[in-house]
Amino acid sequence: MDKKFDIHPSIIEAFEKVGETELVEKLTATNEDDEELEDQFSFGNEEPTLLKAIEAIIQETRNSNLDNSIFYYLEKPFEYLGKRLELEEPAVLMLALLVGHYADLHIDMTDFIEHLRCTSLQLLPYLKHIDTLEERGYVICNRSGRRPTYRVPYEVLEAINRNEPLEEAKLTDLSSEDLMNEVNTIFDQYDEHELSTEALMRRLNTLLSSNPHLHLVKQLKTYNLDEVSQMLLMYFADQLINENEYYISNRQMFLLINNRQQWSCIRQQLAGNKHPLQEKGLIEFSHDGGFGNREAYSLTMQAKRTLFNEFNIKNNDEEVLRKGLTHHEDITCRQLFYDEKVENQVEELASLLNEEHYQQIRQRLQDKGFRCGFTCLFYGSPGTGKTETVLQLARQTGRDIMQVNVSEIKSKWVGDSEKNIKALFDDYRQKVKDCKRTPILLFNEADAIINRRQEMAERGVDKMENSIQNIILQEMETLDGILIATTNLEQNMDKAFERRFLYKIKFNKPSVEARQHIWQSMIPSLSVDAASQLAARYDFSGGQIENIARHHAIDSILHGTEADNLQSLITHCDQERLDKKARRIGF
Repeated sequence: MDKKFDIHPSIIEAFEKVGETELVEKLTATNEDDEELEDQFSFGNEEPTLLKAIEAIIQETRNSNLDNSIFYYLEKPFEYLGKRLELEEPAVLMLALLVGHYADLHIDMTDFIEHLRCTSLQLLPYLKHIDTLEERGYVICNRSGRRPTYRVPYEVLEAINRNEPLEEAKLTDLSSEDLMNEVNTIFDQYDEHELSTEALMRRLNTLLSSNPHLHLVKQLKTYNLDEVSQMLLMYFADQLINENEYYISNRQMFLLINNRQQWSCIRQQLAGNKHPLQEKGLIEFSHDGGFGNREAYSLTMQAKRTLFNEFNIKNNDEEVLRKGLTHHEDITCRQLFYDEKVENQVEELASLLNEEHYQQIRQRLQDKGFRCGFTCLFYGSPGTGKTETVLQLARQTGRDIMQVNVSEIKSKWVGDSEKNIKALFDDYRQKVKDCKRTPILLFNEADAIINRRQEMAERGVDKMENSIQNIILQEMETLDGILIATTNLEQNMDKAFERRFLYKIKFNKPSVEARQHIWQSMIPSLSVDAASQLAARYDFSGGQIENIARHHAIDSILHGTEADNLQSLITHCDQERLDKKARRIGF
C-alpha cells in the first residue's frame, strides 16, 4: 500500500524557489478518492473484504510499536472496517488483533504486546475498547484469573469469513420458552466468568425490555424492582425452570453478586425477611422436612403463579410442596370399630373436614369474627385407634398429613427448640397457602409438649419446655388450618391447651362386641365362635389385637400353623399381657 505524507508549506515554498516545479506538482496533487472514502479499496486487483482488511492491519501493525501513524498508513482498511462494522479505529485494531489470535481460547495482553512490540502502558488505553467489542458480541471475556483473557466466538469468525458484519441475536418477539433459554445462556456465560455482574444485568435488561409483549415481562414491571433484585429473581427462575433446582443458597447468591460490601447488605435484608423480593412475596426461606432453612431460599407459589404460570412447573411444584407429608392416597384403607358415641363424633368430624363443608364453615367463622382454625384432641388409652383415625380421616377427605416429630424439635442447644417449633408452623402456614387442600398438622403422642407448664421454672430445660408450649399456644390462637393432637395422658394436659382444642374425642377401649369385630377383621379366617371367645376372655385394645394377629401371621408363614388355631391365638394373647403382680422387696 502506498503511504501518503502531509508536506509542510515551507518545504513546498523552498522547492518552488529552486525551480523544482514538477516535484511541487506531484507533492500537491490531490486524488479524488481522498476527498471521499469509497466503499471499496483494493489490494492489487482483488476486491476488499473484511478478512483482507483485518489481515492487512495484522500484517502492517506487526512490530509497529503501536505508533499512531498506523492509523494514517492504514487509513482505508480502518475506515472500511469501521464503516462496515460500525466501530471506532481503536476498537477495529483490537478486533483485528483478537481475530489474529482466534485459535487461542485465552488471549491476553501479552499476546498483543508481543505482536505490536510495545509496552503494556502503551496498550493500556486501548483495552477499554474491548468492552465495546464485548457488548457487541465480537469477543468474550473471561475474568476468572488474575487478569482477564479473551476469545473470539466461532460465529464471529464465520461472519467475517462470509464478509458479513456480525448479526446480533434476535432478541425481540421471543416466546416465553425462548426468553428463558436466553436467560439460561446469559447465566451460563456468567458461571464461566465470561460476563461481569454489570454486563450480566445489562444483558438481562436488554433481553426483558426487548420483549414487552410477554406475560412475565408485563408482570415483572408491576413490581418495580431494582436491577440487582431483578437479576436475583431471574436467577431463581432460571434455576427452577431450566435446571430444576428449587432452592438457592446464600453461597450461590454471593457468587452472583460478587461484591462483599453489597452482599453483606443484601444478606442482612434476607436474614431479617426485609429484602424487596421477600417483602413483595416473591421468595421465601426454604422449608425442608418441616423446618425452615434460613441459609436457602425458593420462589414462592405467588411468584410461580403470577410470573411463571406459562411454564410447565406445576407437577414439580406439587412434588416439592408435598415433600415431608404423608400423602393421603398412600394411606391403606382400614375398617375401625368404635362405640356409638365415638363413632358419631368421628363421622361428624369427617363431614366437617370434607372440602366443601370445610371451606363453607371456615368462611362463616371468619365472617363472624371467630378463629377459623380447627383444633382437635384425640385422647384415651393406648391402642384405641387415635392415630389410625387421623390417617383414615385424611384418606377420606383427601388431605395430606404433616406429622410432627417431637424429638426433632427439641434440641440440646439453647434457643434451637424454639426456633424449630416456629419454623415448623411457618412451614405449615406455607403449605396451607400453597396446597390444593389444607393438610392436617398432626402432633402424635403429644404428651411431652402439651403437659402442664412448670411454675417458677429455673432450670434451662424447664424454661425451654415452657417456651415451646407458649409458642404452640400462641400458634393455636392464630391457626388457619387443621391441627390434631393425640395423647394417652390427658390428665397431665395444661388447662390452657384444653381450652384451645375445639373438638375433643375420647377413645375408649372397645366393647366385647367391638372386640369380636376387630378379631374377625384382623384374622378373616377366624370363626365367629373363636372370635367371640377371645373377645370375652381378653380385654384388649385394637392395637393389642393387631399385635397378636401379626404374631399369628408370622407363625402361619414359618410353621404352617392353621390360621384359625384357637389354642395358638390364646398362647399369643397370654404372652401379650405383662405380669403385673406385685413383688415383695427383700427376703
